Parts: sequence; structure tokens; C-alpha cells
Amino acid sequence: MKFKIKKKDKVVVISGRDKGKVGEVMEVIPGDCETPARVLVSKVNVVTKHKKPTQTDPGGLVKTEAPLALSKVMLVDPKSEKPTRVRVKTLQNGDKVRVAVKSGETIA
Repeated sequence: MKFKIKKKDKVVVISGRDKGKVGEVMEVIPGDCETPARVLVSKVNVVTKHKKPTQTDPGGLVKTEAPLALSKVMLVDPKSEKPTRVRVKTLQNGDKVRVAVKSGETIA
């Protein structure tokens, strides 16, 4: 699958409990027929898990990020720092680049 959001992109959450939070994409998890595509964003959708102790780890309550649906995040415009849609544009030499719809800036 081809996604417009990639690893290390800066995104903002547009709906849900963490609406308005900004973070960096750590992982994009492609979905299949039954499950939607998901993203793991740093410092967003933090959940507390109970972890059993092991020989190397003391265990206890561990805070970790949980995946979000890909539709709940939007890319941050590099110029205005606001959420924007993404368009794919083909350059003269045949290269494809992602472009922010609001400002027209190319996204690295």
C-alpha cells in the first residue's frame, strides 16, 4: 500500500481524546481487508500497561504509545504549522514529491 504519511513525519491528531496533539510518526502499520491502516505517534495516545516482572525487567505499570487510525491524523504544513492535506505532484524530471495543499510547499 502507498500512504501519504511516512515515518518521521510531523502530524497532528484531528479527532478523539488526543485531538490537537502534535507528534512524530514512529511507525506506519498497513491494514488489510478487516483492519484499517494505523500509525504510531510519539507522545500521543499514551496507555498504561501492567507488565509482569522478568529476570531482567522489574515490571510494574509501564506507559507506552498505542497505534491510532491513519484517518485520525493529518500532516503538519511546513510553512504554517497547521494541519493540511497532501497531494502528490510529478516534477519535470519524472520525480514524484508530496506537496502540502494549503501552502504548496514540498514535504521532504
